[in-house]
Amino acid sequence: MAPNLEDRNSVFEFVVRQGNGVKGLVDSGLSTVPEAFVQPPEERIDKENAIKYDLPPIDLSKLDGHGPDHDEVANQIVRAAETLGFFQVVNHGVPLHLLESLKVSAHEFFSLPPQRKAVYLADVSPSPLVKYGTSFIPEKEKALGWKDYILMQYTNDDEALQHWPQEIKEMLLEYLRSSIGMVKKLLQVSLGNLGVKPDDSMIDVLIGKKMLSMIFYPICPNPDLTLGVGRHSDIDTFTVLLQDEVGGLYVKMEQDTGYGKKGDWIHIPPTPNALVINVGDMLQILSNGKYKSAEHIVCTSSTNSRVSIPIFIMPRETTKIAPLPQVVEKDGIAVYREVVYVDYMNKVFANALDGKKPLDFAKISPA
Repeated sequence: MAPNLEDRNSVFEFVVRQGNGVKGLVDSGLSTVPEAFVQPPEERIDKENAIKYDLPPIDLSKLDGHGPDHDEVANQIVRAAETLGFFQVVNHGVPLHLLESLKVSAHEFFSLPPQRKAVYLADVSPSPLVKYGTSFIPEKEKALGWKDYILMQYTNDDEALQHWPQEIKEMLLEYLRSSIGMVKKLLQVSLGNLGVKPDDSMIDVLIGKKMLSMIFYPICPNPDLTLGVGRHSDIDTFTVLLQDEVGGLYVKMEQDTGYGKKGDWIHIPPTPNALVINVGDMLQILSNGKYKSAEHIVCTSSTNSRVSIPIFIMPRETTKIAPLPQVVEKDGIAVYREVVYVDYMNKVFANALDGKKPLDFAKISPA
């Protein structure tokens, strides 16, 4: 039975607790956004005046070797990490046919009947490795996000094949496997620029935990009132993101650059065959603030549903993360204290999204 759209509790019960999701809400028929999803004005952005990110994607194939091409691409990666914290890459090693198949499969998965997806709701999921839901932490948010998602933790191939949803598990495993080589190269470049030559054991620690998600942003009757995902930074080392052709990813500038001023919002447009890479909080801490884990949001559309498929590459939960000694020696002071990654995660997942506030947990207050 469709909810009473005037009653926030009724909407919450239908969308969140029963697992119908925003997709179920839209399918039930509605011409306006329910109050539960209306974002406070200060959380919305002016999309019309956002800057379009028009830098060409970085060709990672040029990292395979030495010489000026390798050095130029490495410099492009470093410049992007130091300024916007987001960049797009091509020739990344992920098969292009797989990228297209993933987008189709995401739409197909979220088109399944609600009861097929609701079996993965946190309270009833057959495995703690798989969670289906809506928004970020619905119980603590002023306004719900206009999205549904399926989130999968990776431990090993056997457990993934046993517990991940049948319809998408093999494709997602191939996506993860084919992305890891690229992530290792990005870490080698970014850490190398900080004066560290990472060995395999250091890289394995920094990419030791992995989570994948398929996210669905249904058509929205009033996109100016809603957000798919509110202001946040990612709490990982790197995020690898496949977005479809609809667009909607906006990133906030942390400093003046040649293509925007501090505080401006920049739209990261879909680019054929490209993946989006963004710096996470852990890399910002390791670099003592040199690399930027940028605040970003996802806006909704009144004409098209959107899917995105991120891989969150994180340190092992027991890892102690602190500014690298080589960077602190050069900077003369540490901006962040040491944190255990699982403590940082728990801090983030105990609260609603709030921009880059989680980084305050690690920041050293001035004396």
